[in-house]
Amino acid sequence: MAGNIAKRANGKWRARYRDEAGKEHSRHFDRKIDAQQWLDRVTSAVVTGTYADPQAGKITFSAFFGEWSARQVWAPGTVLAMSLAARSTPFAGKPISQVRRSDVEAWIKQMNAAGLAPGTIKTRYVNVRSVFRAAVKDRAIGSDPTDGVRLPRRRRADVAMSIPTPEEVGQLMTVADERFQPFVALCAFAGLRLGEAAGVQLGDVDFLRKTLKVSRQVQRLNGGEIDVRAPKYGSERVVYLADNLVNVRAKHVAKYGTTGKSRWLFAGEEEGPPHQNTVGHWWRKALRDAGLSGIKLHDLRHFYASGLIAAGCDVVTVQRSLGHSKATTTLNTYAHLWPTAEDRTRKAAESIMSASLDPPAAMLDKVAMEMRE
Repeated sequence: MAGNIAKRANGKWRARYRDEAGKEHSRHFDRKIDAQQWLDRVTSAVVTGTYADPQAGKITFSAFFGEWSARQVWAPGTVLAMSLAARSTPFAGKPISQVRRSDVEAWIKQMNAAGLAPGTIKTRYVNVRSVFRAAVKDRAIGSDPTDGVRLPRRRRADVAMSIPTPEEVGQLMTVADERFQPFVALCAFAGLRLGEAAGVQLGDVDFLRKTLKVSRQVQRLNGGEIDVRAPKYGSERVVYLADNLVNVRAKHVAKYGTTGKSRWLFAGEEEGPPHQNTVGHWWRKALRDAGLSGIKLHDLRHFYASGLIAAGCDVVTVQRSLGHSKATTTLNTYAHLWPTAEDRTRKAAESIMSASLDPPAAMLDKVAMEMRE
């Protein structure tokens, strides 16, 4: 960066420099020392990588988001989530260089006071933070005002998570509408998400190898339209089905067939698959008929994961079965369900004690024989 200071005819001192793009920036000062200090600060910002174009920072947060988001390759769901987060900020109309950490903190406080869940607040915060980070990389601002902002604490996974009991799942399977039973089974015994289960086609099921390919999901757009898209990032997978679940699928197809040219397993409207509202209606009816409450359809996915863990499956196996993109996601969600070191030690000690104190079968046979004599 080239810069210099010169005294003007009117007695003012002009400090100026050219940025990396060759654009000239200048300011006038009454004293030379003030001009030098300003130029030193700019030079320091360039050296440390925190330099920002003063003119670029005048764009409002909303306008910057509009220009930046138009260049991003996002799934439709991401577009909606990012737009919602950006619109929710009270500083949307403020020049992005003037947004301070205090503005972000006030926004977080506002969402918390409105009763939004900590998870929802974190999601919006992360989305808005990505906008500011893009602005830093674009040299529109020198630093990210979201850095270090504290968020409301989330409940521990073991407290927040609700896992139905086998008895409750069995009850739901019994009373659910016959056409809906296989849907419940896919969520409870294969761990599919609502949209993934709704998007299953006959060709996804390999009855011989007893597998199910998860390669799409169904989402409902604004206005009630159906959108069929790829699953969440990293969620494409092959699920290994229990024999009974394969039988449930086969009986369903034999009795009700499939829907539309795509051969959807579950029928929605106009030969298409069902969306969230339709499935939600089926689920609420099943809960009422079972005399249950407080159980979400997504809780069946937790039920499936807990069953895999209880059966001794490792983290990677559970991760792949659930379609998590990273093992850390699986651990962050279900770590409390895996046996601890204390659990393993207790079980090992019990095994040692049983082997030492429980009478061997041969000894019991000998005692029984002596008693008969």
